[in-house]
Amino acid sequence: MEKRDYYEVLGVEKTASADDIKKAYRKKAMQYHPDRWVNGTEQEKKDAEEKFKEAAEAYDVLSNPDKRSRYDQFGHAGMQGAAGGSYDFDMSTIFERFGDIFGDFLGGGFGGGFGGFGGGASRGGRTKRVRRGSDIRVKVKLTLEEIAKGCEKKLKIQKHVACPTCHGTGAKSASGVTTCPQCKGTGQVVHTQRSMFGVIQQATTCPNCGGSGEVIKDKCPDCGGSGIVKGEEIVSINIPSGVAEGMQLTVHGKGNAALNGGVNGDLLVVIEEVEHEIFERDGNNLYLNYYISFPQAALGASVEIPLLDGKARVKIQPGTQSGQVLRLQGKGLPEVNSHHMGDLIVNVNVWVPKKLSKEESATIQKLSESENFMPKPGKNEKSFFNRVRQFFN
Repeated sequence: MEKRDYYEVLGVEKTASADDIKKAYRKKAMQYHPDRWVNGTEQEKKDAEEKFKEAAEAYDVLSNPDKRSRYDQFGHAGMQGAAGGSYDFDMSTIFERFGDIFGDFLGGGFGGGFGGFGGGASRGGRTKRVRRGSDIRVKVKLTLEEIAKGCEKKLKIQKHVACPTCHGTGAKSASGVTTCPQCKGTGQVVHTQRSMFGVIQQATTCPNCGGSGEVIKDKCPDCGGSGIVKGEEIVSINIPSGVAEGMQLTVHGKGNAALNGGVNGDLLVVIEEVEHEIFERDGNNLYLNYYISFPQAALGASVEIPLLDGKARVKIQPGTQSGQVLRLQGKGLPEVNSHHMGDLIVNVNVWVPKKLSKEESATIQKLSESENFMPKPGKNEKSFFNRVRQFFN
């Protein structure tokens, strides 16, 4: 199913401010929150959940300046991850990422809050804080040949990993982790205050457990109770064909491990293009300066034009002028996640030798005396710029 435009999903204009996007997302999240559809049919529940996730995905992109910029430039193609899909949200992941948004209306009209989201929160609107590891950003250099076909890259990532001794819990033994006595495992403490408007309750993060709902009595000796240690991992990344300089791919869950068994961060892979020896890139099109000899230009010839994946035989017409432009359709680069191919634009140049033998000089001197070898440019002769521009009009 084709993805909808993220701005359309949230119902905002492309010029919307960050605050407008936040308000629009909160409105959509409240509209399609599962608690509102608890008494609906199975189909209504399913539709609401899908729209809830769709809104979360849109907000994840448009609330992040870097992601929003890439989306505005490349569309959904710029959001593609290494596995070929942009996002794979479940309810707990949504809460982890956007808990600050949901926190504004938890305990209000939703009754049970996010209690049904599998560990993201507890009943009664009191949320447990789920720790998340930091993201890791790496750069991957690709040749145009690799970009043309797509490739797999294996990266050795130095990062924080779950402690192998305690398996990320931070405790020396299973009995070393207990429910926080101050918040009773909810991750929050509630302060009650009487005022002229009545009783006001305010929930804040539990200072004793930091919002996790658990405390460690007997710490692991290898990680000191953090649940993480320094390590490395070999990560395989499938890079789709047609990616461009500066495009970022996201590999979920391959970033730094979180404290005490939380959720791993992401691995952000930024594409860098290696400068090619003979080709230049402009979008999906490639440009090539190709030289032919004077005899080939005058008499015509069949020549082989280099491609990224081989050669193409092209006929040079007699009387070809230096600067003539040839277009080889479909011989450029592919568009990301599309069957559309760019073109190869060939700028033909006539090579003039810098040194001549006596015989060659005499021959050319004789030819120069011929009226036919005198330059006679036509009045409508197009400039190089115009010859290139005609292909894109």
